[in-house]
Amino acid sequence: MNWSSYIKSYQSYLKIERGLSKNTIDNYTLDIERLCLFLEENNLDFSPININEETIQQFVYSVSKVVNARSQARIISGLKSFFSYLIFEDYRTNSPLELIDSPRLGRKLPDTLSVKDIDDLIAAIDLSKPEGERNRAMLETLYGCGLRVSELTTLKISDLFFDEGFIKITGKGNKQRFVPISEVTQKYIMLYKNLIRSHLQIQKGHEDTLFLNRRGKQLTRAMIFTIIKDLAVKTGLNKAISPHTFRHSFATHLLENGADLRAIQLMLGHESITTTEIYVHLDRKHLTQVMNTFHPRK
Repeated sequence: MNWSSYIKSYQSYLKIERGLSKNTIDNYTLDIERLCLFLEENNLDFSPININEETIQQFVYSVSKVVNARSQARIISGLKSFFSYLIFEDYRTNSPLELIDSPRLGRKLPDTLSVKDIDDLIAAIDLSKPEGERNRAMLETLYGCGLRVSELTTLKISDLFFDEGFIKITGKGNKQRFVPISEVTQKYIMLYKNLIRSHLQIQKGHEDTLFLNRRGKQLTRAMIFTIIKDLAVKTGLNKAISPHTFRHSFATHLLENGADLRAIQLMLGHESITTTEIYVHLDRKHLTQVMNTFHPRK
């Protein structure tokens, strides 16, 4: 088999056996294709089966000249996953990346918004336009439930369990979780659903999708980014924000107001508590208050 055949086999494994999303699979694939391009440009005739550590080291060195440490670490991680798959399938007996270390990274701290920032962004939405009600409902849901942008765009009407006070979210790896939803957020979703969405000509296959564009189809991730960036410009917010900023703010504000880390982990859908712990550093003042309030030696 050539590189293409191995890559297709690997993609099937990631999709079927590991249940990864298309975006994640595409990112893994790009890492391998970057290695293939390096081999082609340097006239190196290696297959995934006989490529050696020295060649991989040359590739990593070339990559380090053009990308930052974080991107370099991601590429190395992607290739390690690919060669681990080849070993798993008995195509190879060892990995050419066994002795290759990723660059050390400081943990990147997430950007957050204040409650006032979020209020200002939502207040700047033009409710005189039909999409205004939709955009308000989307931002309230992003912040109120701590969703990833992909979870927002794929949210279904059948996932709304308002009588019970929850919504069902399908996250990374098709893992499902139930997230509490406030009455305020429910109200804005129902306003959009009853006043705006009910008048759209909904395209086939999108009947159950909650948030739709003007053509009656599921919104793209890029559209959500654009909506948020336009509102940031409109309010004069001097921060680089994205849909994920609302998720970070959701977690940070919960922690600041006394929620425990385990509860936040469950709501965010983090597989490991270590991922959630990144929020602990965000408000040292809050941690001092917790210590002074709850420690027996206060």
